[in-house]
Amino acid sequence: MVPQGSMDVTMSEAPNVQFNNIPDQLVPDAARPPSPESQRETRHCLGDPSPGEFPLASVPTMVLHILTSCNLDPVDLAKLEATCSFFRRPMNLIPELELSMSEVAALEMCQKRAIFKPMKPQEREALKERCGGSWKLVLKFLLAGEGCYRREKSQVTAGGCHSVVVTSGGDVYTFGLNCSGQLGHSTTDNEWQPRQISSLKGIRIIQAAAGAEKTMLVSDSGQVYAFGKDKLRERGDEHDQVERSKSIAMPTLMESLKGVFVVQAVTGELFMAVLSREGRVYTFCWGKEEKLGHLTDPNDMEPHPLNGALENVPVVQIAAGHCYLLALAFQPSGMSVYSVGCGQGGKLGHGSTGSEKQPRLITQFQMTLNLQPMAISAGTWHAAVLGHDGRVCTWGWGSCGCLGHGIQAYQIVPKVVEGFGDGKAVHIATGEHTTFVVLDNGDIYSFGALHWGNLGHDDNFVVKPRLVTSLTQKELHERIVQISPTNNFRTHGHTIALTESGKIYAFGMGDKGQLGTKLPSGQSRRTQPKRVNIDLS
Repeated sequence: MVPQGSMDVTMSEAPNVQFNNIPDQLVPDAARPPSPESQRETRHCLGDPSPGEFPLASVPTMVLHILTSCNLDPVDLAKLEATCSFFRRPMNLIPELELSMSEVAALEMCQKRAIFKPMKPQEREALKERCGGSWKLVLKFLLAGEGCYRREKSQVTAGGCHSVVVTSGGDVYTFGLNCSGQLGHSTTDNEWQPRQISSLKGIRIIQAAAGAEKTMLVSDSGQVYAFGKDKLRERGDEHDQVERSKSIAMPTLMESLKGVFVVQAVTGELFMAVLSREGRVYTFCWGKEEKLGHLTDPNDMEPHPLNGALENVPVVQIAAGHCYLLALAFQPSGMSVYSVGCGQGGKLGHGSTGSEKQPRLITQFQMTLNLQPMAISAGTWHAAVLGHDGRVCTWGWGSCGCLGHGIQAYQIVPKVVEGFGDGKAVHIATGEHTTFVVLDNGDIYSFGALHWGNLGHDDNFVVKPRLVTSLTQKELHERIVQISPTNNFRTHGHTIALTESGKIYAFGMGDKGQLGTKLPSGQSRRTQPKRVNIDLS
C-alpha cells in the first residue's frame, strides 16, 4: 500500500482526462548539473533492497503521459511524491524547470479545465498561491468545483413556477410561467413545452440559477446573463408592486460584472450572488443594515466582494436561501462551510438564531461530527451538507419535517440524518420545506412538505427519509444524477430530475407549464414523475 503523502487531501472522483501531448523538451545534458543518482545502476525497486532508479526515469514524458491519462487525482499524485524521489525532484521540463513530475502532471490536468485555459500566467500563479502554493491543490480546487454543481454538464433547475434545462453542449431550454419574461423568449407568454432560447445560440452556457420570476445563466467565458424580474426588493416595501412590474424578457449581459470571470450564480429571494473562478464571492442587493457583509441600498446591482473570513480563502461552491448564503471553502487540509445573513430558525448553523453580517465558519463539522463537507445546499429556510463519507447533515427550520429528524422543530447546529440504510449519499437538494437525497445505489429519498405533490409521495408531509419508489433505478432502469425542487417563498412547488442518460422527469404543481406539459382539465398538479418531452442524450 502506498503511504500517505505530506499533502492532506481527500479522495475525490476525478473526471476522465485526455492526454495532451507535450513535446520532449528536455534540457540538454550539457546544461544539466551532474547528479550522483545518474551514475547509479538502474534497477527495479521491487525485490531489491538497495536503492535504484525509477524504471522509467529516462523517459519522463512517457511517465507524464501515464499520469495525465489514467485518472489520477491530487491525492494520488501526493502519494507518488511520498513514495519515490523521482516524482518529487525537479524534472527540468520546459517551461518550468523546477517543477516535480507530480506538479507537472497536475498543471497539465489543470490546463484541460475550461475555466483554467483562458487564464493568463500571472492569474494562474495568483490562483496557485491562493490555493496553497501547489498545482496539485489548484487541481483539487478545480475538481471540487466541477463536482459540486455539475458545471459544464447537463443540468436542470426548478424556479418559482418555471424550469430551466442546460445541455452539456451549452444550449438552454425553458418552460413554465413567464409573467416577467423569466423564460428568455422576448415575450411574457407561458410555455407548456421546453423551448430553446434562440438568442443564446453560439454562446455556451455552463450553469443556471432560477428564482421567483428570475433566471441567471453563466457562460463558459465567465459572463452572466439575467432576465425576468429586474429588481429584488424586501417584501412589504411600499414600492414593491411598482418594481415587480418591470421585466427583462430576453437574456441580458450583466455589465456590472465586467472584469469578473464568473463560474457560478445563485439567487435568493432578496439577493443574488456569484462565484468567480478564483474562488471569490460577490453579492448584490439586500445590503441594508449590512446584512451580507456590506451596507448598500436594497436594489444596488453592483457586485460587492464578500470578504471577512473568506477574503483569503478560495470558495468552490455557493448556495442561496431566502435570506442567507452558504459557502463551501477550500483549504489544503479539507473543505469547510461558512454562512452569512439572517439566522432565524438556526439556519446559519452556529448554535443560535442570531444573524451574521460577515461570513462565519460552521465549526460543528470538524469539532463534533468529524465530517468532511463536499457539497452544500441552501433551502429557503433550512440547509444541508453532503459529507465525503456519504453522510448528510441538515439544520434550520424543521417545518413539515424537512430536516428528516422525525420532528418539526428547528435545529440550530448541523445534525446527521439517519434512515438511508446501507446506501451512501452522492447528491443533495433542498427547497422550501423539502429535501431530496440521492444514494450511490440509485435510490432517492425525500422528506418535508408535500402540499403540491413535489416530493413524489401522496402524504401531506414526511418527517423522516422516505424512498421515492417511482424514481428508483429499478423503476427507471437508470439512475437519477441530479434533482432540483422549487426553492422560493410562497410559490407552488415542483421538482425536476435528470437521469444519467439525459432523460428528464417532473412532478408537483404544473398549472403554469413548469412540468413541461399541459395537464388535463381540472388538474393542477401531478404527484408521480413523468417524462418531459426533451432528451439530453
